[in-house]
Order: sequence, then C-alpha cells, then structure tokens
Amino acid sequence: MPLYRYKALNPRGEVLEGQMEAASDADVAARLQEQGHLPIEARLASEVRGGTSWRSMLRAQPLGGDRLVQFTQQLATLLGAGQPLDRALTILLDMPEDVRARDVIADVRDAVRSGAPLSAALERQHGVFSRLYVNMVRAGEAGGSLQDTLRRLADYLERARALRGRVVNALIYPAILLIVVGLALLFLLGYVVPQFAQMYESLDVEQPWFTSLVMALGGFVQQAWFLLIALPLVAVWWFDRKRRDPVFRNRFDDWLLRQKLVGPLVAKLETARLVRTLGTLLKNGVPLLAALGISRNVLFNRALWADVEAATEQVKNGHGLAASLGRGKRFPRLALQMIQVGEESGALDSMLIKTADTFEQETGQAMERLLALLVPAITVLLAGVVALVVLAVLLPLYDLTNAIG
Repeated sequence: MPLYRYKALNPRGEVLEGQMEAASDADVAARLQEQGHLPIEARLASEVRGGTSWRSMLRAQPLGGDRLVQFTQQLATLLGAGQPLDRALTILLDMPEDVRARDVIADVRDAVRSGAPLSAALERQHGVFSRLYVNMVRAGEAGGSLQDTLRRLADYLERARALRGRVVNALIYPAILLIVVGLALLFLLGYVVPQFAQMYESLDVEQPWFTSLVMALGGFVQQAWFLLIALPLVAVWWFDRKRRDPVFRNRFDDWLLRQKLVGPLVAKLETARLVRTLGTLLKNGVPLLAALGISRNVLFNRALWADVEAATEQVKNGHGLAASLGRGKRFPRLALQMIQVGEESGALDSMLIKTADTFEQETGQAMERLLALLVPAITVLLAGVVALVVLAVLLPLYDLTNAIG
C-alpha cells in the first residue's frame, strides 16, 4: 500500500501530523474520522515537497474566485432539485470554459463514482479547494445536510470575495495616482529641469539657492534615474523577505495594529474575516476547538493570529471564547461584547455571523471615509511638489525677463 502523510485536528483542536499506509486518501480520511479526528490533508509521501516554485505561485487556480462561488451555488441548486451527486457533477462538467477547471470537476466526479465522499474527492485536488471548504463539506456530509452546507459555503465565499474586492478597489485609485504623478515628477526632474539648467548655465544667470537645489536634484535624477526605480523594487523585495521572518512579522503586525489611522481598520477587517469563518463552521456542526484551529488560518495579521491561538488554549481549559479573545486586547471591544452575548444566549454561531455583518459594514464606511481623505491629500501634496519644481525652474527666467525689460 502507498504511504500517505496526513494532517488532522483532534477534539481539543490540536494539529496532528503523521504517516499512514492506506489504499487511498479517502481511506486515510475515513480512518482518521474513526479515531475521532478531523482530517485536514492527506497526500502521498512522494508528493510532499519542501517549497513552492514561483511558477506554481503565479499560476491561477482552475477553480477560484467567481468560478468557485458559481460552482458551489450550482452544485447546491442541483442537489436541492433532487439530482444525485455524481449526476450533478456531470452536469457541472460542461459549465466552465477553462479546460483545467473541467479536469478538476471530472476528477472529483470520478472519485465520487468510485465510492469516495465528496470531501475526500475535493481534498485529493491538493490545494484547489481550501481547508475551510473541504472541512465544511465534510461536516455537511456527517450531518446529512450537504445541500444547506453548500449554500452557506457559497454565501461565505461570495461575502469574502466582496470584502476583499472592496479593499482592493479602495486602494486602486490612490496607487494609480501615486504612480502616475511620481513618473511625471521623475520626467520633470530628469528631462525638463536639466534643459533649463543648460540654458541658465549658457546665459550665466544667477540662480537663487532654491533653484540651484532643484537643478542639482534634476542632474542627479538624470544621471541616476535607474537607482530611483531600482531602490523601491529592492525595498519591496527586502520587506517581502523580512515578512517571512516570524519575529519581524509579529512585531510589524503588532505595530500596524497600534497605528491610530490604519490600526482600527485592519483590526475590523481581520475580525470580520475571522468571525464569519468561525460562525459558518459552527453553523455546519464543526466543534468549536476545531473551528478555531481552522479559522485562525484566514487571518493575515500574525499578532491577531497569535491571540486566537492563545484563546484556543484558554477555551480548552473551559474559559469563554469572548474572554479568551479579549486577553490580547487587540480585537475590537464591540466584537467581544457581541460574542459574549452569543455565548450567554446559546446562539454563538448566529451572533458571530451578525458580528461579521456589522464589522463588514463598518469597514466599508471606514474605507470610504479614509479614501475621501486620502485622495485629496495625495493630490494636494503631489501638486504642491510639482508646483515648487516648476516655480524653481521658472523663477530665474522671470528675473531675467524683468532685467531685460
């Protein structure tokens, strides 16, 4: 029998890793479930690699974004209409235009036809479907509510995509504005200013100190323009490498949360992502400790990730979720209060979803206010810089014209 490497969560929410000889990855998942564990991943030992290539990082997923949402919604609709699972997957096989997406659905259908549960068939795609996706499907199968689970999953994916899109859209215009005006400033300093410098030098015009400074800066840009382009790229590369250092990333993420302008916005974004994931998992029957172990992996901020990890240990010892999350003093107080109300009322899953709705709405409003402040500020600042450069270039010409007149 082939050797498989697996990851699973035990009832206490701890991650277990090991090896097992089995006929298939579905067999590994079944054995782990019999032992009371929640399977996360099962791969052939020969397929496990130590790193990820740049090509695989840059390659788009065959089922991702809108395609995944559409696939999940259509599968839930077909199951609700009474179609057997393999028949529903066969119908969906003709929907996507991408060949790789059709190959993935065909492989899932073939695995289901051979007797594997849908969760195991999805898991064997190795990264196409996230841990969250696979575990929610597995919980729906165990509870006999796969159709409802898929509907909730589609709603979760749609909301997560909308939140991510809102953040990206809010940052696009300021980024384009900075790039365009920055390139225009480089052109002004690197090409236009040196032309005037040569003209003033040939006319032996006396220049004010401010004009001399701008002329010197223009000469530097003309001679070393490649450094001004390379340095930001090197800085981004350096920061990306440093972000992989756990100590640096923890310090940076903690510093980011303490900033008055962006800290509360980051905390609300991360809180909305965490509580929606956690609430969706709980609503589908995943135990709290296992749900916490899965949910914390959707967080980008490592400081908040560490708080959730510490809170998981507290919950294991019998403490409440709200009190455990509040120990780090990084999550918004309103979120903790709403979670506490959900615990006291016995409706934690529903209250987590409501908390996510509240914070997504607040985040949208905060981003709109920040964008309304940021864009004019950037415009005025860059326009002022360009105006100063133009003024420094034209001031000696104005003085020369007055002297001639």
